[in-house]
Amino acid sequence: MLRLTWVQPEDLLGHELRQAVQDGREPAAVAARWRAAGGPDAPARAGASPQRASRYLRLLAEDLLDELAELPSRLADAEPTDLGRIRSLCPDWPAPPARNHADPSYPGRLEAAWLGRAAGCLLGKPVEKLPLDGIRQLARATGNWPLTTWFTARGVPEDLAAKYPWNTRSAATSLAENIDGMPEDDDLNYALLNLLLLQRHGRGFTTTDVARLWLDELPAGRAFTAERVAYRNLLLGIDPPHTARHRNPFREWIGALIRADVHGWTNPGDPAAAAAQAHRDAALTHTANGVYAAMFAAAVIAAAAGGDKDVHGCLAAGLSVVPPGSRLARAVRQAIRLAAEHRDFETVVDELHATHSGTCHWVHAVPNTALIAAALTHADGDFTGSVCRVVSGGWDTDSCGATAGSVAALLAGSPAALPDRWTAPLKNRLATSVGDFNGTGFDALARLTHLEALRP
Repeated sequence: MLRLTWVQPEDLLGHELRQAVQDGREPAAVAARWRAAGGPDAPARAGASPQRASRYLRLLAEDLLDELAELPSRLADAEPTDLGRIRSLCPDWPAPPARNHADPSYPGRLEAAWLGRAAGCLLGKPVEKLPLDGIRQLARATGNWPLTTWFTARGVPEDLAAKYPWNTRSAATSLAENIDGMPEDDDLNYALLNLLLLQRHGRGFTTTDVARLWLDELPAGRAFTAERVAYRNLLLGIDPPHTARHRNPFREWIGALIRADVHGWTNPGDPAAAAAQAHRDAALTHTANGVYAAMFAAAVIAAAAGGDKDVHGCLAAGLSVVPPGSRLARAVRQAIRLAAEHRDFETVVDELHATHSGTCHWVHAVPNTALIAAALTHADGDFTGSVCRVVSGGWDTDSCGATAGSVAALLAGSPAALPDRWTAPLKNRLATSVGDFNGTGFDALARLTHLEALRP
């Protein structure tokens, strides 16, 4: 019997209890009732297939999810989701520039960005879900530490491979010995969806337009965590932005951030417009820090796309669109500070894990966004340094690699500026189940993206 994960109430409740603690609610009484009824103490691992719950336990989980949603949050004022309130908390919200997309080098930089996103994602795919120590041991076993190139299974001792198995779904297409073009991945699928979104609705799209596009073009089985719950909510007749809140404990995870690149690419030099665009997209599935992560990434990318070659200035542009008192802003500032203080990036990573791993899920937006900022800072925006550092830091390795790769490739300036070992295995070919894009080249995607950047 097929049993979809990330949508069953009994699977969601443990995650919601954890989320409640993080966003300033007091869930202890609800947690006690759940445990007394026989509910598990810990949330089910995302992607796992837990045993089917009894009808009573499922009904109780539904009631408790709704009860948790009604609890007041002490962080509500510091971490709003409404764009107007977000802007009111950002004293350095960037002013709109004079729009100018006539730069003849921009299509080439966009091709680099697509390639960088793909390469960074692919680097992280085989070690997604692995613990930090496993990533380090696998890389060291093949003489690839500090990380400088693709992971390989060649030379890995059998006992180590058994202890830390590669990501099952990705290993066949993402190790050095078997890469043959860019395989399908949600980190690229969402970039394609947002390209379709702009082609059909322009930059004035609404969150409802995003929802309709997903129902038309996104296979449900290609959506995960917050996106899968929101998709389910749409099918239940729930309208945006309630889709982001209704029984969706993943609403502060990384899903909205991985959709942000196109918003930055099509607003070069305009971080505020990119952030506002990313907000309308993110509101379908995320709230508060989940939304801020998307706005941050879009603004960083827009700054880099506009020709800012200083990665530190680009990261400052990203922070300018995030409420400074939010958990995400504090985490990013800490990460940038650590990266500036320590020459050894392992020390930076260990500090970040000590801060976040005990409280946040490995797919949560807060630690992953912090890791991206730390890697870009420590590598000074260098492409290889950025993607290798961020993937070596663990957590959501493919998603972080993709975003860091997009930013660093824009800073590099052209496909030719990216090392051949990263771009040649991609073979200018992307696999996807979105629209008619399967097999499309990154050069063609760059031309299509440039057309949307030129739209008024």
